[in-house]
Parts: sequence; structure tokens; C-alpha cells
Amino acid sequence: VQLQASGGGLVQAGGSLRLSCAASGFTFDDYSIGWFRQAPGKEREGVSCISGIGDTYYADSVGGRFTMSRDSAKATVYLQMHSLKPEDTANYYCATVDCGSYYLRTTGMSHWGKGTQVTVSS
Repeated sequence: VQLQASGGGLVQAGGSLRLSCAASGFTFDDYSIGWFRQAPGKEREGVSCISGIGDTYYADSVGGRFTMSRDSAKATVYLQMHSLKPEDTANYYCATVDCGSYYLRTTGMSHWGKGTQVTVSS
């Protein structure tokens, strides 16, 4: 199982970025994928997830600004981020998760990808 996040970068506050998480080594449609982020000195935060049937969950901190989607043909999930704030600055990771409309949970079987850095300047 491999997950590879990409798309991070430096953006000004109010700007947008789209992160991608490319998956391989498993049946993509059978898995929910989540995004997490961790800033220096802070705990890891579950940001968003999308189930295999398209249910999505968003943390309160990003609701209304971030949107997840998935492309089965490309085995890739996306995190479209708008209206970025300096507090969104973090390393963003994707992982296989348990996901529903109201929850995002890691499991003992979660697989993690390497992160991509998002930096939002004020």
C-alpha cells in the first residue's frame, strides 16, 4: 500500500491550493481516505475524509473552505483548499481511514503517506 501526497507550497492568505493523494497497492474504491495535518509543536489534526461511496467529513476548522473529492480512474483523492489562513500552515498527510459524514477515525490498519508542506503567509 502506498499513498503519496503532493501539491503543497507557499501561498498568501486568502489564496488556494489543491493537494493530491495518489494511491496504489490496494483496491482504491474499497477504502476511505483522510487528510491530516500537523504543525510544529501542535498535535496532529484530522482535516477531512472521503469514503468509498463519496461521504465526506470536514473538521470545523476547515468546513466551508476545503473540499475533498476522489477520482477512481486515477486512484487519487484531492483536497481543494480555498480562503487559506496562516493557521492552515502545516505538513499535510493522507491516510486510509474509517470515514463517515460525521467522523474521521484512524484504525490499527491505517496506512500513511509522506506529507506535503503547506505554508500560508500573512
